[in-house]
Amino acid sequence: KALGITEMEGPNPKNTSPEEFKKMLDDRGISMPSIGIDYNAIVKYPEPAIKLVKTFGSGYIMVAWIPHGKIFTIDDAKKAVDDFNRVGKILKENGITLCYHDHGYEFGPYGDGTLFDYIMQNTNPKYVSFEMDILWTFHGGGDPAQLLHKYKGRWKLLHLKDIRKGVANDLTGGTSTLNDVALGTGQLDIPGILEAAKAVGIKHYFIEDESPNHAAQIPVTIAYLRGLTE
Repeated sequence: KALGITEMEGPNPKNTSPEEFKKMLDDRGISMPSIGIDYNAIVKYPEPAIKLVKTFGSGYIMVAWIPHGKIFTIDDAKKAVDDFNRVGKILKENGITLCYHDHGYEFGPYGDGTLFDYIMQNTNPKYVSFEMDILWTFHGGGDPAQLLHKYKGRWKLLHLKDIRKGVANDLTGGTSTLNDVALGTGQLDIPGILEAAKAVGIKHYFIEDESPNHAAQIPVTIAYLRGLTE
């Protein structure tokens, strides 16, 4: 609240019940539009996640990782498409939108594009939307601003984060948390990405900083964002 945050992405932290955390948020005027849920949990047993969403009054469930081996394959993508279409329909019937959060490994080549293109083009827009993590999109070789425009209407949420200068791109979907840096100090074209996000109608933006130095970096990020809007 002191940082000016008005929205958070959940769920509740460990050792704090959903009800306790909801009260903490309410007391501070903070809402929780989106909740992250594990792929297997939502695919196998969507009911507990639906209940959790109702507790927080959220509108979105986001899934941030598709289980796969060392390399993400077309078979992994096809299974995810089937699972997302099926579960997305169940969630939609409960007033919830399923969003897949890309993680970089999906940008391996496939056909005339990438495996990410395959997922985007084969999921049903009625039941499956997307959250872009701009760091992972970039790290996997994607162009965040270009992809926001390419799939306008499919993106609903955005993770704001930047990656340290000099870190090379790859398809692992992983990098040291030390490579998370304050927005505007890394490799990403933050103004260009935010301009694209605004143009395509992104409604919810979440600052994500996994660095051990996040407590110091997040105020720098917020000051940078405020500087862009003033």
